[in-house]
Amino acid sequence: MNAYLRIVRGDATPEELAALVAVLATRRAAPEPAVVPRRQTWRNPARAMRKAAVQGKSSWRMSALP
Repeated sequence: MNAYLRIVRGDATPEELAALVAVLATRRAAPEPAVVPRRQTWRNPARAMRKAAVQGKSSWRMSALP
């Protein structure tokens, strides 16, 4: 028989052992977060659109560039 729980030191009562087993049985490992696939932005049509023109110095020159 494999022992999953072993008392190394001290004298535990059956009630203390039952409480310890109950706590360990209800404790679960944290679920791993779901893998979210990375968005592939290289094929996004919005990349080909122009950026909004910003007012300021040389804005007239930037208005003709993509």
